[in-house]
Amino acid sequence: MSSARPRVALFHTCLVDLYRPSVGFASVQLLEASGCVVEVPENQTCCGQPAFNSGSQDEARSLARRMIALFAGFDYVVAPSGSCIGLLKGYPALFQGDPQWLPRARDLAGRSHELLAFLDGVMGYRPAVRHSGTVTYHDSCSGLRELGIKAQPRNLLAEVEDLTLNEMPDAETCCGFGGTFCVKYPDISTRMASEKVAQVGASGAGTLLGGDLGCLLAISGRLSRLGSSVRVFHTAELLAGMTDEPAIGEGRGH
Repeated sequence: MSSARPRVALFHTCLVDLYRPSVGFASVQLLEASGCVVEVPENQTCCGQPAFNSGSQDEARSLARRMIALFAGFDYVVAPSGSCIGLLKGYPALFQGDPQWLPRARDLAGRSHELLAFLDGVMGYRPAVRHSGTVTYHDSCSGLRELGIKAQPRNLLAEVEDLTLNEMPDAETCCGFGGTFCVKYPDISTRMASEKVAQVGASGAGTLLGGDLGCLLAISGRLSRLGSSVRVFHTAELLAGMTDEPAIGEGRGH
């Protein structure tokens, strides 16, 4: 990496924008602390994943073109979401045979990174933060299976003072969210979420962490319905020292 500070575009993603803006703020804080110059381009839209997963290729391509143009010129594009970055890296598949957009799609794919993997693997960042307590970590399907994210968040958490990581049984098992899967197959999704909650409980941890907000929203909802006191945060929030704020699914009066 050169001595110049890399220019990074933060793709804050739809779920972060709508449900958990603090994840975006935490991401900016961490990226700046790692040595990046961070910009948040205006007029960001959905990456096109719901359309892509539903088979609406034309709509997905339209959104992809917008994102490719929006993120042109940055050294890196970083998002606190493995699923969204997985699609950005998959944009070339949408433009096979298109001499205008295929090279641009490949260029964006090569510059796109999930936040935790980028901090650990590209920037070599090590957090200077303290968190007293025991946590467990959920590996999202998109991050793990599409992007190979496994050790990176654990490397970062290993640097947090006073933190204890207790791995849950079957940490790599799907939580049942799966984007449109939870809408199309709610009974199966609920059963999978209940099994994930049992695994979280078996870890003995008081806090659940992860890197994909969709998974964390789904699991926190099931935890709440089953009366669990486990708190849920995006890993970026903990690394940025923001766990004094209400956890995912908690009201301000918690």
